[in-house]
Amino acid sequence: MKSTVRYKRFIERGGVSRAYAGSRGFTLLELLVAVAILAMVAVLSWRGLDAIARGRDSISRSMADERVFAELFDQMRIDSRLAVSDDETGGSAIAADSSGLQIVRTWPAVSGQAPRLEVVRYHVADGRVIRYASPPIGNFSQLRRMLRQGEDAAWSAVPLMDGVSAIQVRMYVPQTGWTTQMDDVRSAISSNDNNLTIPQLAAMPLPRAVTGLQVSISAPTLRRPINRAFLVGE
Repeated sequence: MKSTVRYKRFIERGGVSRAYAGSRGFTLLELLVAVAILAMVAVLSWRGLDAIARGRDSISRSMADERVFAELFDQMRIDSRLAVSDDETGGSAIAADSSGLQIVRTWPAVSGQAPRLEVVRYHVADGRVIRYASPPIGNFSQLRRMLRQGEDAAWSAVPLMDGVSAIQVRMYVPQTGWTTQMDDVRSAISSNDNNLTIPQLAAMPLPRAVTGLQVSISAPTLRRPINRAFLVGE
């Protein structure tokens, strides 16, 4: 009974309003500051996530480009390793100019068949590196015809890489060094042929005029060309 009377007196004196006066809510300014802080945190978080996503995409593209370069250079390395000697072609087994690279190599051996050759060419067409391969060649006259003519429907064409502006090839000729001139290669072949007239060298196999290749790939997306070197007939 007494507690009820005391509570009525407390209300009559305005005790409730005074009790709640110290526990007021947030002001508009405080709400605006809180919203601004949350917005800043959201923006910073979005930028961080965006940077992570961009970095992941860049790494994925770089890894894809590296795989494409690896496949291209690995195929060139195989073709260079399987290049035949100059005396088998009646000239240079390796030829390079501004249009690309040509290699005369052995055809993959098939059981029960005589050894064959094939002509392989690398050209850049519309920003794409294409590897052309001739049909298997069984005699010297076929080889000479393949070397003289261009690619036709009988040749296989495999695109290897896009976005390429040019392929530059340098050839290593012993006693001359790195060169881009086929005249240096022909001069080395002529010198090697003349050495066969020397009795001490007549029994030796004809040396290769080109013993190494350096291939440079240029592309608009590359800061500098990508270079690789290969041994010929290793």
